[in-house]
Amino acid sequence: MATQARVVVIGGGVVGVGTLYHLAKKGWSDVVLVERRELTSGSTWHAAGLLPLFNMSYSVGQIHKYSVKLYGSLEEETGQPVGFKRVSNIRLARTRDRWDEFMTYKGIAETIGIDVRVLSPAQVKEVWPLCETEGLIGAIQHPDDGYIQPADLTQAMAKGARARGATILRHTTVTAIEQQPDGSWLVRTDKGDIRTEHVVSATGNFARQTGAMVGLDLPVIPVEHQYIVTEPHPAVVQRHRQGLPEMGVLREADSSWYLREENGGFILGPYERGAPVCYADGPDPQSEYELFQEDLERLGPHIETAMERVPAFGEVGVKQVYNGAIAYTPDGSPIIGPAWGLRNFWLNEGHSFGVTAAGGAGWQLAQWISEGEPSIDMTGVDPRRFGAHATRGFLRAKNEEAYANVFTVHYPDEERAAARPLRRTPCYERMKALGAVFGASYGWERPNWFAPEGYGLDEADLEKPEVLLNENHPPVTNGQRPRERWSFRRSNYFGFVGEEVRHVHEAVGLQDMSPFAKYEISGPGAEAFLDRLTTNRLPKKPGRIALTYMLAANGGVRSEFTILRLGPERFYMVGMGSAERHDWDYLEKARPRDGSVEMQKVTTQYGVLVLAGPHARDVLQKLTDADLSSEAFPWLTGKAIDVGHAWSRALRVNYVGELGWELHHPIEMQATIFDLLMEAGRPFGIRPYGMRAMDSMRIEKSYRALPRELSIEYAADESGLERFVRPEKGDFLGRDALLAWRERGVANRLVTMELLDVTDADARGSEPIHKDGKLVGRCTSGGYGWRVEKSLALGMVRPDLGEPGTELEVTILGEKRRAVVIPESPFDPDNLRLRA
Repeated sequence: MATQARVVVIGGGVVGVGTLYHLAKKGWSDVVLVERRELTSGSTWHAAGLLPLFNMSYSVGQIHKYSVKLYGSLEEETGQPVGFKRVSNIRLARTRDRWDEFMTYKGIAETIGIDVRVLSPAQVKEVWPLCETEGLIGAIQHPDDGYIQPADLTQAMAKGARARGATILRHTTVTAIEQQPDGSWLVRTDKGDIRTEHVVSATGNFARQTGAMVGLDLPVIPVEHQYIVTEPHPAVVQRHRQGLPEMGVLREADSSWYLREENGGFILGPYERGAPVCYADGPDPQSEYELFQEDLERLGPHIETAMERVPAFGEVGVKQVYNGAIAYTPDGSPIIGPAWGLRNFWLNEGHSFGVTAAGGAGWQLAQWISEGEPSIDMTGVDPRRFGAHATRGFLRAKNEEAYANVFTVHYPDEERAAARPLRRTPCYERMKALGAVFGASYGWERPNWFAPEGYGLDEADLEKPEVLLNENHPPVTNGQRPRERWSFRRSNYFGFVGEEVRHVHEAVGLQDMSPFAKYEISGPGAEAFLDRLTTNRLPKKPGRIALTYMLAANGGVRSEFTILRLGPERFYMVGMGSAERHDWDYLEKARPRDGSVEMQKVTTQYGVLVLAGPHARDVLQKLTDADLSSEAFPWLTGKAIDVGHAWSRALRVNYVGELGWELHHPIEMQATIFDLLMEAGRPFGIRPYGMRAMDSMRIEKSYRALPRELSIEYAADESGLERFVRPEKGDFLGRDALLAWRERGVANRLVTMELLDVTDADARGSEPIHKDGKLVGRCTSGGYGWRVEKSLALGMVRPDLGEPGTELEVTILGEKRRAVVIPESPFDPDNLRLRA
């Protein structure tokens, strides 16, 4: 048995073997995979083998696209059949919202190179003659999609890995994983120990047990998934005898099931509500090829709708029902990338569509391990997108919710309700009393917008369709009426958001931004440490603020920070709230080990209230003796001030482009400060505003956001950050790569566009941009700008198309809209209001 390896992959399912295959393909032949039983003996063996390309996540979409392309060539490469049937995938739409979702996805697919075709009901009948088309609006079809035999696929990648020198150890159980003083890992097994530089956990249902071996509470718990295999049907058998092509994988999304042919019969796979989590503490150590008792009662409504859509399904007997565990995370996407707090420990877990993702996940993880960075933006699957709030109780609720929502319409404004509210700031109840309609990010409750007192929607307003999946609003209790309807178009809250924007612009508004991630960096090495990590010059004097970025090793953008110098050796740093674990992990791993730098994560110690608008100074000045004039307190400065009888660190910055301050205060003083500001602001008409108003205003200022305009896929220059990147200051992370990127030339340019002829749907991000019928870029953000009264979008286009006045087209919900490039920051381009 091997005792030394460069990488040890733990787990012999399709995901683990896919990782091993791609590491070997990178030329890393000294790699070992350890599997406790036989390859594919976990979830892989009972997977239905579908290869759905459909995914609203950019990261997951790229991963699935790569997998399907790879699987088409594996048999030729390895000589091992994989049973790939490229029969296509057809998704049926019965409602306008579903059609809007499909058209949104079609735009996303075009930007990442996935072929999607639109079918009429008559065309559906042509390709699926056993399907009844009554009630259909239409369908979309992936011609490159289909299904594969999971065990054969796994064996093919295993053969390809072995051919490149990789080693696979079966019937070998990992008993412990220990990091050594020199940073290497010792993987202990029942057959002996292996010392290695890197460890990859790809253990599927055992993920939580594997994580516990190294002190990680992984956000993965499996959910039971059932599918039904039927006896043959004469009509299907007759089609085969006639040499007719196999009908594609049929998905009635509005009834939450998929159906495909299988040996002359069918496989029906419903995604029902009420499917329970399982293996919360991991499977039994002796488990192998394990299934659970079926529960057909849960599937009843889905079976009935399948019989209505495909009557032939109701005319055959059931051969077998599979009920097996599928790993899930709270948002349904896998965790692929580095583990937080550990060096050279990697995660490839939580795959609810493991067969589809295995190739792409292995591709990117091997790239990450061998090159130091992935080659695509992996934000949507980064393990560090979940924080410590993702406890086992949280996972039970959210993972069952994620499973139940596999086929629901994925509205861009949807806010799922399970395990909420969880993290609440002291002013939560005050905001709620003022009409806040909350969303959640990183577990934090944040007001999205504010509804008038007594406001609610009636059934007629909701226009709920007569389909199995028809929830288009947040759940309500105690006879309350919903206050918002989710939509891909301008929904009922559109005008209320506009009122919030106008109020901030004309008077004064108050926003709770306490979820900002906050850090204190100090010590004799603090300045040099931050200077090596970030792109901009650090503030030289206490009280000065710098906006700066941390680049990836390739010169793309990883993180954004606001840094306030507190003293000669002390800095206060603010970052994106949802990136707290991600950013802290990079900071901690880069921190010198000589004791010269101390770091504290102080997110939950400080709340943040943002006071913004032309009367912000008038309100705050009533509560402090500090001089708030622009001469004494200019833009991009920070001071400790009294706010009434409370204390705050006031930063003269904001994300909305108006006069204002961020008030960073001890969290226990938040309720006091909130009340003081509301009372002092009463003569000026102070009102709270939410995240949707803020996003509208930041787009009017062309402010960049992660991971939209800022990404490791875009050079900092492509994102228009030249004024924040100072190569002349000396070496910093990603500097040389960025300079090399400049030399070879950039492929994109960030632009601001005005969209014309828009009526009821604005761009939101990921829409394709065309010029003369050719794809030339993609939108990164979009929305209505209430202060400039224009529909706006930010986007990446070919550099030659970035000049103001250039005419383009943006496709929104399947319709092309005229667009024109306009100068950056259409609202207050000279920042006169910020500096007022």
